Amino acid sequence: MRRGSSKRELAAQSEVEAVAAAKAETEANAGVTAGQTGVDSGAAGEPESKAGEQQPQAPGPGPEQPCAEEGDARVAPRRPPTLHAHKPKPARDLCPHGKPRVKGSSCRRSVRRPEEQSSQRPVTVDSSKARTSLDALKISIRQLKWKEFPFGRRLPCDIYWHGVSFHDNDILSGQVNKFPGMTEMVRKVTLSRAVRMMQNLFPEEYNFYPRSWILPEEFQLFVTQIQMVKDDNPSWKPTFIVKPDGGCQGDGIYLIKDPSDIRLTGTLQTRPAVVQEYICKPLLIDKLKFDIRLYVLLKSLDPLEIYIAKDGLSRFCTEPYQEPSSQNLHRVFMHLTNYSLNIHSSNFIHSDNASTGSKRTFSSILCKLSSKGVDIKKVWSDIISLVIKTVIALTPELKVFYQSDIPTGRPGPTCFQILGFDILLMKNLKPILLEVNANPSMRIEHECELSPGVFENVPSLVDEEVKVAVIRDTLRLMDPLKKKKENRYQQLQKPVARKEDSLDSDLAPDSSPEAHLPSICLKQVFPKYAKQFNYLRLVDRMANLFIRFLGIRGTMKLGPTGFRTFIRNCKLSSSSLSMAAVDILYIDITRRWNSMTLDQRDSGMCLQAFVEAFFFLAQRKFKMLPLHEQVASLIDLCEYHLSLLDEKRLLCSRGGSAGSHLSQGSSPQGACPAAQPVVGNLPLRTNGASKCSYPRHTLS
Repeated sequence: MRRGSSKRELAAQSEVEAVAAAKAETEANAGVTAGQTGVDSGAAGEPESKAGEQQPQAPGPGPEQPCAEEGDARVAPRRPPTLHAHKPKPARDLCPHGKPRVKGSSCRRSVRRPEEQSSQRPVTVDSSKARTSLDALKISIRQLKWKEFPFGRRLPCDIYWHGVSFHDNDILSGQVNKFPGMTEMVRKVTLSRAVRMMQNLFPEEYNFYPRSWILPEEFQLFVTQIQMVKDDNPSWKPTFIVKPDGGCQGDGIYLIKDPSDIRLTGTLQTRPAVVQEYICKPLLIDKLKFDIRLYVLLKSLDPLEIYIAKDGLSRFCTEPYQEPSSQNLHRVFMHLTNYSLNIHSSNFIHSDNASTGSKRTFSSILCKLSSKGVDIKKVWSDIISLVIKTVIALTPELKVFYQSDIPTGRPGPTCFQILGFDILLMKNLKPILLEVNANPSMRIEHECELSPGVFENVPSLVDEEVKVAVIRDTLRLMDPLKKKKENRYQQLQKPVARKEDSLDSDLAPDSSPEAHLPSICLKQVFPKYAKQFNYLRLVDRMANLFIRFLGIRGTMKLGPTGFRTFIRNCKLSSSSLSMAAVDILYIDITRRWNSMTLDQRDSGMCLQAFVEAFFFLAQRKFKMLPLHEQVASLIDLCEYHLSLLDEKRLLCSRGGSAGSHLSQGSSPQGACPAAQPVVGNLPLRTNGASKCSYPRHTLS
């Protein structure tokens, strides 16, 4: 302090020092409060955020809370508050960065900073249960620049990647890569029943699945039908393939020529199985039998969304093919294309070339066929049709599983799933469905035997090329932040309003968020081709009726009261079908189906039993039509009566307010639908008030 300072100057200096001290104390208190809040909410180890910077936000309801990653227990030390020197204010005609200020424009650098642009929060993926698909998943997450949690996370993640099945009651939000019930639905027996139900309705549309019999319940039917065909055609010498219901990787599969084979007797006593007609004339390449593994993404059940990968794998047998005979039935390396079997053959060829070896890309097979003049577009069209029809056969029961595990109104994740379709091309290039895998292998390495009993995992470039693309692009389609990224990119791509702002153009990205990635390998086939296949979704509509009358949330079987309510509300009882007859129908069908199914957790009528009862009712009511038209007409009738009932209930729920507007002479029934003109057997709507008027049934 200068010796000659006046009292006024001393007072001013003291005032400045008091303001600075108060400011320092305020900042210190704010830092302590923020630190305590971070520790109390589990935010140990999180770096302090800069003012105005966007923070990662956990999905799910509730306010945003800062939280550390799993296992991070360190607390970031707080820096002591510092007093910043006062910066000189810029001149009025200059912006804070020293640039000339133009009237009507703003300094963009003062509004948008690089760290604010560079990052939206990354999508979070829980890979703690990924199992064998972990390596491909890690590569995919790294390519997408997302955030992986290999040991789980306290806060919810955007996506959960499970290796086996859905069942995990701890997931209340986000997305999980499994559907409830999918593993059960694609088992050999369940898949055969689902496809057979569709074959009853549309035999020509579902002729891509081999004729099948379920053991042991249909063993006598199998013997009788085979004998009848042989009697009519003595030269017929069929071969059959037996597949255990719960088998995988070729386990327990064998071929037989006659139902009296002793091995079949042993199978009947051990576990359920499916016996199918063996495809004796497959397409051969290099004299070898092969099948196709295609990856199909079921993105959503309601609405139904299906994607097919543009490339897949072709798995080859390791012995030249010969038609089955009693001498070669046991040669599995000739007849079975399972990779897990043929890898143990001395003839198996590991190759990193996509067009050679015992495992190749499907695209390489198509190129070879194309060079021989094959219509590749026709082959792909037939495969797409097979996939869509198969998924349509599976979805009705999947909906029942879904509402059981994730009822409407209860918190839970949304689901998606990658399925593995195993398809065989016949010599005439017709695709045949062999099976569907709920958990297709996503391993990208193979075992190599260095010495007897000593194996090493060696990367497989063919597997990595196909499988990493499928997982990565599945994640891209399921990206919960995709719309936000696209909107933000579009905003940043808008041309600058004035030339003076072009100095900041290097801050705005000149490419989309996915510009560094290859084009997506998954092609949407439904609802893209919905118009061609919607007429097949009759069982899906029956499942909607079934779920409506289940009554109790979480159940999968319809009780007798629910079945009677269905008959009453849809007005299906008549003088020829009394309610007593309805009860007898329910008891007979339910008892028979419960004796065939292993799941006895709930008593009542399962969906397939309900469908059989529905077929019976349709055949009684519409006698002169083909079965699929009988069923479609009965569904139309049920949906019509239920729409009337819903409308009546809606009007009655507004009865208090609506009643005040009715004249005193009006009857309460005036609020309900009046008598309607009749066309055929059904009343016809004359007004457009109903959302679900009686639809006309047409077949493509």
